[in-house]
Amino acid sequence: MEISALLTSAGINISICIVLLSLYSILRKQPANYCVYFGRRLVCGGARRYDPFWYERFVPSPSWLVKAWETSEDELLAAAGLDAVVFLRMVIFSIRIFFITAVVCIAFVLPVNYYGQPKVHKEIHLESSEVFTIENLKEGSKWLWVHCLALYIITSAACLLLYFEYRTIAKMRLGHITGSASKPSQFTVLIRAIPWSPDQSYSDTLSKYFTNYYSSSYVSHQMVYHNGIIQRLLLDAERMCQSLKHVAPEINCKPSLTPCTFCGGLTATNSFHILSNEGDSVKGMEIGELTMTTPEQERPAAFVFFKTRYDALVVSEVLQSSNPMLWVTDLAPEPHDVYWRNLNIPYRQLWIRRIATLVGAVAFMFVFLIPVTFIQGLTQLQQLSHAFPFLRGILKEKFINQVITGYLPSVILILFFYAVPPLMMYFSTLEGSIARSIRKKSACIKILYFTIWNVFFVNILSGSVIRQLNVFSSVRDIPAQLARAVPTQAGFFTTYCFTSGWASLACEIMQPMALIWNLVAKAVSKNKDESYETLRFPYHTEIPRLLLFGLLGFTNSVIAPLILPFLLIYFFLAYLIYKNQILNVYITKYESGGQYWPIFHNTTIFSLLLTQIIALGFFGLKLSTVASGFTIPLILLTLLFSEYCRHRFAPIFHKHPAQVLLDMDRADEMAGKMEELHKKLHNVYSQIPLHSQKSSSIGECSTQELPDPEKLKPEEGDAIAKELWGYQGNESGQEHEDKSCPSASSPEHRTPTMIELHKRS
Repeated sequence: MEISALLTSAGINISICIVLLSLYSILRKQPANYCVYFGRRLVCGGARRYDPFWYERFVPSPSWLVKAWETSEDELLAAAGLDAVVFLRMVIFSIRIFFITAVVCIAFVLPVNYYGQPKVHKEIHLESSEVFTIENLKEGSKWLWVHCLALYIITSAACLLLYFEYRTIAKMRLGHITGSASKPSQFTVLIRAIPWSPDQSYSDTLSKYFTNYYSSSYVSHQMVYHNGIIQRLLLDAERMCQSLKHVAPEINCKPSLTPCTFCGGLTATNSFHILSNEGDSVKGMEIGELTMTTPEQERPAAFVFFKTRYDALVVSEVLQSSNPMLWVTDLAPEPHDVYWRNLNIPYRQLWIRRIATLVGAVAFMFVFLIPVTFIQGLTQLQQLSHAFPFLRGILKEKFINQVITGYLPSVILILFFYAVPPLMMYFSTLEGSIARSIRKKSACIKILYFTIWNVFFVNILSGSVIRQLNVFSSVRDIPAQLARAVPTQAGFFTTYCFTSGWASLACEIMQPMALIWNLVAKAVSKNKDESYETLRFPYHTEIPRLLLFGLLGFTNSVIAPLILPFLLIYFFLAYLIYKNQILNVYITKYESGGQYWPIFHNTTIFSLLLTQIIALGFFGLKLSTVASGFTIPLILLTLLFSEYCRHRFAPIFHKHPAQVLLDMDRADEMAGKMEELHKKLHNVYSQIPLHSQKSSSIGECSTQELPDPEKLKPEEGDAIAKELWGYQGNESGQEHEDKSCPSASSPEHRTPTMIELHKRS
């Protein structure tokens, strides 16, 4: 690929980013878009909307960048939880390591590559991108020691940073466990595959088992019931009927005309207006009246509650029966994290489901070879024009040639990739994950494998076939073949950084789908309801993208270092944009407790090893035995470092330390909190909780409202409005921010209308 095509793609994407970011800084100030760009602040703060008018509303401003930059990690942890902090630390790690890599490789490796062979160079924009790669070095060049030294510096810096980050995040996870002393999940074990007995129900079987074997620690249990779609509808109808029975008989029935669902015509109906004392009347109802407890609907799964955290930990880790397929135990997820639908799946089906989803994911990866090969054909039009003469006419137009070969392939690949996350999430659901966070983590791993395989390896393989390079004939040839293929794809990887990196970040902050939906709801359907949907941060899509760019950066660092400055710009933008979105848009309903970090760590180690293997192959192709000899110990040292981290830090992310839980139990017993915690356990894991139960959940967002602008003086109203819309992040009105909103255990989102109704009840 020529540098001119690369610059064309960069120019297009830079223009798109500038336009979208400027448009965002204007649209976020408009009151009509507040629910799109400040959904989290509305939910956590219950802020009232204010519609002041001044000219700054229609002028782009960078105040949101300043505010995102100034927010500290402690504030972010209090507002969004540990997963958000871990994600941003991934971005910070990427900035640090690729800053070091860019300085080393741009200062030393790139000049060596460019002047690797004595020849007359063209102007920069007319040069081929391969001139800046290691391919430009001649065989047996003494300058290859520069690449070997750079590889040692990059690997040493990456391992050092990984070690400190792993240690810090492991401490954060322990603090997350100890800081959530009142979480009911620490006292709860999820039991699945309860044996069936014709003489008694699942509940009686479970009660008899735990009373017999764990009588000193067993408290109670909550059965899981069948919750199919039809059954949930019947339950909702039953709950409504039972609620209406207890409401005061002051119901106003007015005949009205409503559009028919099927024919579109008008039909007569009665509108029921329930009075405001509904909440008081429902309070007097028993929980059993609103919960289905018939033995016929019981599933072979239950939440079992224990007296101490340590007792629950022991039960979850111990094999309960001589048959491992019975009495399967796991520590229960948080109540808002439970994926109730999958608790109905028989445990004996799970292994079949996992095999089926694995086969489906692999099959989809092979189907995806078709669009990737087509995309590689667009990047190699010069080679294909020999077989297809009609392409020569297209290639004569210089600008069209630059757009087709430099910009279009990466755009098409991104469009095809939009189908990947929903499908992988569906596969993760079919696997039978018991928690939403586990399902999202599983989808993250699938998308990561899929992305690395299709964007990196398949592009290299298909490009090698089009260029008529030899495909891998044996395992020993893999390093050499990768070394030949990676420099040829350096231009495509750089343009992919523009389109999937820069442009995707601009689209992320714009929230185009939410913006269009909000416009349709208010302008077309004239919907004036204040309700809105809040979003969860898409870790399963953004972490694989971050790791993919890390892989591209490492593998191209000493081979084709021209990509590094563009990657560094992407990571800086990602830090500011993702931080802004986490603070203002996305709400945390559940989290994994930092369990995404081992995925990041292991993938980074894989990227380093792949980089070293590719460099080893290139040193072999260039006949540099000294550089090859020094690369092999580096691979072994990286593997040893990975094994050390796997034994030192990884277990903290998979198990709860007994020492920590025992200290927490003793502290609660001395403070006299145990009985109070035991009383809350049973109702927390109810499948059909009452509204009052939801509102009393632990860790609920604060519902304090901002001052009413109408009651303020004009200058005070303007100051509050400016803070509310984020004009000036340095003003003194920052005490009204949503920093007090807790993170991991916040309940399901509420609209301002719901908050007001809750206050009345």
